[in-house]
Amino acid sequence: MERVTIDAVESRMGPASVKRALTDPLEADGVALNYYELDPGERFGFGYHRHPNQEEVFVVRAGAATFETEDGDVRVEAGEAIRFAPGEWQLGRNDGDERVVALAIGSPKEMGDTEMLRRCDACGGRTHNRVEMADDREALLTRCTECDAETGRFT
Repeated sequence: MERVTIDAVESRMGPASVKRALTDPLEADGVALNYYELDPGERFGFGYHRHPNQEEVFVVRAGAATFETEDGDVRVEAGEAIRFAPGEWQLGRNDGDERVVALAIGSPKEMGDTEMLRRCDACGGRTHNRVEMADDREALLTRCTECDAETGRFT
């Protein structure tokens, strides 16, 4: 048995105010587990994405999250959960006025290569992107794989 205090786990850089990766502190080997807190306007992920080899479940504990899906937007309220099968496109965001608190559970633990789309102004539309560390190591960047333009900066 492993036990962890969520607030004791350091938050990671990214598109959410708080992202605490609980997988390693819990020594989980079959599942990935992340705790999130999203302020209004923030997102769970860097862009519209899919995990080809991993299903993902989001359990909303407070607030309401809106998930962009291939079938349109889906609102998930506190006390509800949503599941994405491997290969399903999605991106969760906080469109409300109050903070969203949620858990994300992925199985298997290893998700494989994530495919991600973001708006690239230089290319004029949504393009495939990659995530990399900024040279100063103070932020994560998303870059268009077609033109190498920076499409986002996350601290």
